Amino acid sequence: AASVRVCIDVDSSFRPAESWLGDRVHIGARRSPIRDGRAAVALARQVAARPGFDLVGMMFYEGQIAGTADAGRTARQAIVRLMQRASIAELAERRAAVIAAVREVADLEFVNGGGTGSFESSSGEGTLTELAAGSGLFSPGLFDGYTHFRHRPAAYFVAPVVRRPGPGWVTVFKGGFIASGVPGPDRLPTIAWPPGLEYSGLEGPGEMQTPLTGPGTDSLRIGDLVWFRHAKAGELAEHFNDVQIVSQGRIRDAWTTYRGEGLVL
Repeated sequence: AASVRVCIDVDSSFRPAESWLGDRVHIGARRSPIRDGRAAVALARQVAARPGFDLVGMMFYEGQIAGTADAGRTARQAIVRLMQRASIAELAERRAAVIAAVREVADLEFVNGGGTGSFESSSGEGTLTELAAGSGLFSPGLFDGYTHFRHRPAAYFVAPVVRRPGPGWVTVFKGGFIASGVPGPDRLPTIAWPPGLEYSGLEGPGEMQTPLTGPGTDSLRIGDLVWFRHAKAGELAEHFNDVQIVSQGRIRDAWTTYRGEGLVL
């Protein structure tokens, strides 16, 4: 019988002054209780000792670097940049130690890490065999707020104008494809075209309708399309069965999303 292939997920969050404060200051995703070499080796030995199980990989996700926007001149963004520099240095040392320790127990096939916002820093460590690009493959709206990430947007969704409720306003159908994470403006779809449109401050993008205002509404009529960029990759794959592939102004193909493949729970 085939063995169960196991991958250990190692906590890659940043904990300043951890030796004093423990996990009371925890910046990043809470994904795993495994954090250091000793804990990782203990789990690796349990896997190795259990018949029918093979430890083949490890993964690290540094969400506080990969998924946190740092562009801007506010005090908050300056603190984010300082935190990220400190986290990059801490994680590089800890990750190398954890990987080396586990490799003494198991012959790992892969070590996965990174993320869109940490692609450059993670690749420079020399410890990973594969990097995860994630949402950045489409360059969605969230990554407009990154200083070290500039790529051409490659995915959009459109919503038709269904009403003109008053001067300076249009309402489009649906549009409320909100990204996961801490709620905030950066999790909303970005209005891509036409220019001169903005959300209603009292309603925002909605599940069934999205009112828009601004000078861009003057040229819009019932049935016209407004183009949006999703904030992260998941929203489109969660809501649509396929995406239309456009090249040189023509639809060339349709690619099935994981929803279209029946993989949405």
